[in-house]
Amino acid sequence: MLEKIKSLLNELSKSERKVAELVLSQPNFVAHAPIAQIAEMATVSQPTVIRFCRSVDCTGLQDFKLRLTRSLVSGVPYVHSAVEMSDTAHDLAAKLFDNTISSLMRTRNELNPDTIEQAVDILSRARKIEFYGLGNSGIMAQDAQHKFFRLGVPCIAYSDPHIHGMSASLLKPGDAVVAISNSGRTIDLIRSVELAREAGAYVIGITHSNSPLAKRCNVTLYADTPEDPDLYSPMITRIVHLVVIDVLAVGVALRRGPELIDQLEKIKRNLKERRVRGYEDR
Repeated sequence: MLEKIKSLLNELSKSERKVAELVLSQPNFVAHAPIAQIAEMATVSQPTVIRFCRSVDCTGLQDFKLRLTRSLVSGVPYVHSAVEMSDTAHDLAAKLFDNTISSLMRTRNELNPDTIEQAVDILSRARKIEFYGLGNSGIMAQDAQHKFFRLGVPCIAYSDPHIHGMSASLLKPGDAVVAISNSGRTIDLIRSVELAREAGAYVIGITHSNSPLAKRCNVTLYADTPEDPDLYSPMITRIVHLVVIDVLAVGVALRRGPELIDQLEKIKRNLKERRVRGYEDR
């Protein structure tokens, strides 16, 4: 809830923003105070407090307090993502860990189970799977290939826009593409997705909601994280994308059932031969 309020600050009216800033600065007070005290502390009217609650998708003050309380007892403190020059090593570790955990929990709560089911179904039935990404997302595409090829599904990852553009045009019905992008605004990736759709392939997107890429996929798994990728490499987004890919990979593995066990055992035996003997097996 606190992350959501922060992301909506610029969309709120001037008076509603006063309530939002009070919540962000004193969340425990707001969670337990009556509406009159909240309005007085924020220097707004009581109806404004109600309007604020509705602006953050709550039915009223009680619904808002309930959701806020759940956020506060989740065990993850709310910390601004920006680090400061004066931060100690302890401060840096706390901020980075807390922000990552908070983003993972937010993504978990916002992922639609039906959408996950649709994505797993498409990938389980796919003749082959291609993973597309550029830059940082290209690394995620490679990780996805590393996970999925062990499941016995022909797959490949492309991070060169020319290559995945050409490959997309050669796809056929029954093939699947997983397009990964934090911003969802990369023109080359969007064009490749359009080519894949035109060829008859299903496209699953892992990207930001309401992005151009999200609107062009058959199924989209939203991963909204509070980072600015234009300023630095989005590490929190990378971890969130990795977990979403893990969810899909495990879902496909479960769909494939017992027949997959023998295949994974062969891989494990092969890896064991390449490890130094005399140590505990890991």
